[in-house]
Amino acid sequence: MNQEISQQLQQQVIEAAHNRESLQLVGSNSKKFLGAIADVTPLEASGHRGIVSYDPVELVVTARAGTPLHELEQVLAEANQMLPFEPPHFGPNATLGGTIACGLSGPSRPFSGAARDYVLGVKLINGRGEILNFGGQVMKNVAGYDCSRLMAGAMGTLGLLLEISLKVLPKQATEITLIHPAPVTEALEIMNHWSGKSLPLSAACHDGENLYLRLSGAKTAVASAHQLMGYAPQPDSPLFWQDLKEQRLPFFQSTLPLWRLSLPGASAHLNISGQWLIDWCGAQRWLLCDSPPALIREQAQAAGGHATLFRRGADEIDIFHPPEKGVMLLHRNLKQAFDPLGIFNPGRLYPGL
Repeated sequence: MNQEISQQLQQQVIEAAHNRESLQLVGSNSKKFLGAIADVTPLEASGHRGIVSYDPVELVVTARAGTPLHELEQVLAEANQMLPFEPPHFGPNATLGGTIACGLSGPSRPFSGAARDYVLGVKLINGRGEILNFGGQVMKNVAGYDCSRLMAGAMGTLGLLLEISLKVLPKQATEITLIHPAPVTEALEIMNHWSGKSLPLSAACHDGENLYLRLSGAKTAVASAHQLMGYAPQPDSPLFWQDLKEQRLPFFQSTLPLWRLSLPGASAHLNISGQWLIDWCGAQRWLLCDSPPALIREQAQAAGGHATLFRRGADEIDIFHPPEKGVMLLHRNLKQAFDPLGIFNPGRLYPGL
């Protein structure tokens, strides 16, 4: 059945390429808000689903791109394993393909790595309608370019994902969250202090009033770190991190534009008026404000990072931080190599791409 679906998808891409027809790749639409959506023909891919192979001993799973994320995570949980990058769903039917295409990671990102770090291989349909395989199903060095990880964060502009192989990890033996009331500047100092120590930190967040520090690992290591740090445990902590990841905290319910600033963790607090939520030990900073986009991006760039208009943006504002000329040239060269006719997700990532 899935072989038939992949052939149908391939044929649709071939026909679109022949007719110079642009396609909007669609899974569950859980992340439709992220990036610019062109008014072009949709290509539904959520039916291409199911786990192809899973070896808990080797810590590798391969699944079709339309596989619901919650189904994959359930299968992993039954073997006491998980996706280490804690991907946000942003909807009950989020798919694996959309998760990798958007390249989003959860609270553990600065400690466990990003989504792209766990991509071992992919199968995709390129803009010529060819089915290509990149990478593999083992963690080892290979010759050539790591094209499979290019798909993480490409927003579907390089190809239609069919299958994805991922490295998974065992769940942590124990986990607690510590809470400490602190203003944002103090919280940033504390985050950077503890992240520089040999501690089982797995998440660090400041919600505007309180600092939350999650410890995960062996029971003795977590207990020892708790004793050293001395902060009070937070009840219902798994719910807090889940609500943070899925943007269900009260902070995210505002009608103001929501900006995501990616900065060096040790950066000082930026002088932009608005409401702030600090995640990833200072490396991911959420900002609610209606300040001019140019001001926000200028300050983010001056601090060594960039700013994405994550939600509730005006149509005329670029969603993603415009790249420098040399970086944009690389994007265009990759687009030319994978999708020379420009049929996949036009303008989703950057205008004209």
